[in-house]
Amino acid sequence: MATAAIHNPTATHHDEHHDHAHHHETFLTKYVFSQDHKMIAKQFLITGIVMGVIAMILSILFRIQLAYPDQSFPLFEVLLGKFAPEGRLDPNFYLSLVTIHGTIMVFFVLTAGLSGTFSNLLIPLQLGARDMASPFMNMLSYWFFFTASVIMLSTFFIESGPAGAGWTIYPPLSAVAKSMPGSGLGMTLWLVSMTLFVASSLIGGINYISTVLNMRTKGMDLWKMPLTIWSFFLTAIVGLLSFPVLVAAVVLLIFDRSFGTSFYLSDIYVAGQALPNEGGSPILWQHLFWFLGHPEVYIVLMPALGITSEVIATNARKPIFGYHAMVYSLIGITVLSFIVWGHHMFVTGMNPFLGGVFMITTLIIAVPSAVKTFNYLATLWKGNIRFTPAMLFAIGLVSFFISGGLTGIFLGNAALDINLHDTYFVVAHFHLVMGSAAIFGMLSGIYHWFPKMFGRLMNAKLGYLHFWLTFISAYLVFFPMHFMGLDGVPRRYYSFTEFESMNEWLSVNVFVTWAAILGAVAQVAFLWNFFYSIFFGEKSTQNPWESTTLEWTTPVERIHGNWPGEIPTVYRWPYDYSKPGHNTDFIPQTTPFSETMSSNMPHDFEGNEEAEKIQEEWNAKNVNNTEEVK
Repeated sequence: MATAAIHNPTATHHDEHHDHAHHHETFLTKYVFSQDHKMIAKQFLITGIVMGVIAMILSILFRIQLAYPDQSFPLFEVLLGKFAPEGRLDPNFYLSLVTIHGTIMVFFVLTAGLSGTFSNLLIPLQLGARDMASPFMNMLSYWFFFTASVIMLSTFFIESGPAGAGWTIYPPLSAVAKSMPGSGLGMTLWLVSMTLFVASSLIGGINYISTVLNMRTKGMDLWKMPLTIWSFFLTAIVGLLSFPVLVAAVVLLIFDRSFGTSFYLSDIYVAGQALPNEGGSPILWQHLFWFLGHPEVYIVLMPALGITSEVIATNARKPIFGYHAMVYSLIGITVLSFIVWGHHMFVTGMNPFLGGVFMITTLIIAVPSAVKTFNYLATLWKGNIRFTPAMLFAIGLVSFFISGGLTGIFLGNAALDINLHDTYFVVAHFHLVMGSAAIFGMLSGIYHWFPKMFGRLMNAKLGYLHFWLTFISAYLVFFPMHFMGLDGVPRRYYSFTEFESMNEWLSVNVFVTWAAILGAVAQVAFLWNFFYSIFFGEKSTQNPWESTTLEWTTPVERIHGNWPGEIPTVYRWPYDYSKPGHNTDFIPQTTPFSETMSSNMPHDFEGNEEAEKIQEEWNAKNVNNTEEVK
């Protein structure tokens, strides 16, 4: 490969059968049932943003309830009708709000909105492919996701209301339809929606894996892939292995709800009446759910970490520190994520020995996470940093990843977790390390690749305003919750005024609610910036961030097939920034080594003796010429 790079600077990969000149698109095939990965990425992104706004509004509603539990808000009754009689949230509906908020954020925004957007956009562009392995399956993936979204939101318009059992849908609340209003039709629709969502994720995951393995351009071996692609690839593998387990659990739950089986039910009494179900165990649901649920944390996090790697390297103008260590840590997280699910279940009566095993694996998974954190900080160290909005959000992710990750050490310890389980400490932990960190990774990616998606730039000043308000409000919302949790304040309670010991936290709840409202207002700046810039933003150049990766070699305007004519050949790794001896501070992956003889280093040639020999001859000749001049 390196030899070819030395000898043939114009080598390219040509797809003779690809013809863009005669590719005609109607409105439907371009914007609705598009099979172009770039358009599908935009569909995922805009749907994810809409779902995110809805989830944010739900969170503001239940935060107001927690801050002012005894007050009446007539507007609530106008907006919510019978779910807020006399302007106060119905307690059952409160639990439904918490349930749908969590479901939308974890699955519909941070899984589909994040992975669906950036895997679709970047895998073909950064690997040098015309499109995904199966564009039709790619389109199906989006429409399954869209249908799941519509069904999930439709539950607000049925008589009994949305599902209400927490986003983890634990039996028996979810298994006995007459438990509460949120256990009825809303729960059935939740299960249908999630089954369609999993179908979307599996179709997409198969496509991402196939594309990465089979459709890389000439010269693009695995060790020349950007860390974004590694993260999307490994995320797809995790999803492919874990999501089917959730479907299996859901099928059993539907059997319990509708066909009288007892997989999760035994010795249940409803209104003093014994149900006939015997022999099941709700703990079975926890095992099956968390076998997906904990890998899901990394399905959410890994794409955000990959995006952060790319954005930090580009804007620090430095090669990513420890590229191979970063890849191996992603692989380590992928493997370990399947053997830590039991740490969600320390209080279920689990055998202490088994609890000890899960505790050890949970603490071990902190090691690759710490490697990534260290490498981000080392990449930033003494970098020529450009503080773009994307860079600020990437650095914000590192901050949340550290502060949220440290509290995971408490919760991963079985003895400590017994006191902290199901308190606000858990809410604070995962909203920082998973929620805020992944959202910041997603926002970083939006600001960074917006020019590639829409050919225009977002407004930087609004971006800075958005970052600082969101960053500050996120810490103001979630940091105080740690102390509430340490004091034993339980999560998901409708009101704390019934308990004298918890009254002291009412003022903190008011503070947290207003901080959350500040965070919601900050998103207005983002939404305006995003949608205004699509149509009226400053037009972008081909490579606005002076980045090295392949996607910035494509034309600014969207064309079918990504590159006009030939796909470029790749010669080098994706992080050649600020290389000594080169006249610019970045060298694109498509630049052959024969054009950078003055800055080539021995490790560039990956042990290729012939290429090293050519470089040595050039070096010797150059030294002789220099001495003659002297």
